[in-house]
Amino acid sequence: MSHPAFPGHLSPQDPDLSERQRRVFAALVTLYERSARPVGSAALAREAGIPLSPASIRSELADLEARGLLERSHPSSGRVPTAPGYDLFVRTLLTPVCLSAQVLAEVRGVLMRSTRDVDELLSEASRLLSALTRQLGLAIASSLEDEPLGRLDLEPVHSRRVLMVLNLGDGAVQTLVLELESPLETAELMEVAAVLRQRLLGCTLREVRERLAGDPELVHRSAVRMVARTAAASMEWASSTPLFSAGASHMVEQPEFDSAARMGPILRLVETGHPLGRLMVSGVEGQAAVRVGIDEDRALAGCSLVSYPLPGAVRGAVGVLGPRRMDYARMLAMVDAVGSEVAELLHS
Repeated sequence: MSHPAFPGHLSPQDPDLSERQRRVFAALVTLYERSARPVGSAALAREAGIPLSPASIRSELADLEARGLLERSHPSSGRVPTAPGYDLFVRTLLTPVCLSAQVLAEVRGVLMRSTRDVDELLSEASRLLSALTRQLGLAIASSLEDEPLGRLDLEPVHSRRVLMVLNLGDGAVQTLVLELESPLETAELMEVAAVLRQRLLGCTLREVRERLAGDPELVHRSAVRMVARTAAASMEWASSTPLFSAGASHMVEQPEFDSAARMGPILRLVETGHPLGRLMVSGVEGQAAVRVGIDEDRALAGCSLVSYPLPGAVRGAVGVLGPRRMDYARMLAMVDAVGSEVAELLHS
């Protein structure tokens, strides 16, 4: 099972690399990230400025390969980092980057335009991450079924369209657009809201759904019955916790995923949300981390997931999915910035 890795998280089992090996290894990771092609000793000497002869570099590469940090598909080809190699790189060799004030302001400005409705905010976060990283942006929130209802409001939008706003005990808000069978006057709508508050406030979201569908006290008056049944149907549809995603086109631009045979299985996993949703929320809350070479599903073996489990009462996460070959320093910074802002907006 893949485990989250983040900078500075050392392990007693980490190989003891010499300073020269560390430099060669870090340079190879950087060159491979840029070119997507196996890296040889000549390229390291020429492009990375390693002050060693090609023979000395080859010797260090052979040792790194023996330690399981590098691999090659053919004896005469260059080498690429393995999943354990990338894991070690993230934890011990990665140099964190600081995002500019302009980028941080952009993140805040985009997310501030979203409402505090959880789904809308997470959907926007996935689109923003995709745009900033050129990877597949992801976001998810776990079920709110056990959260108590603290406030309920009905707001008229059109003659037959009503907005139901549910404020939950964890500070989250769920918004439902109700398409009614017949129009209601504002006064009638306020009376319906009063009855619903009397019967539903303090109930968990799961209990709210059950009462809307079957509470005999909500069927005596036609207006209340109409709103309750419409809300029950809408909540049944909205009860799942979808994995929001954006930017699949960015993934197919990567040479690792340039065919339907490679990309198709990944997109099917994104559609179902498994196991990505579980992996995203499993980690240290408020800490962006990397999972390299995800072994929970064969389709994800060539992928890395950078995710930020949200701190606070709303159990969820944001992140990006892409090839192992990615700029982890930048990905971690972007995911951390978006995740921190989402968490602040959810709990402000």
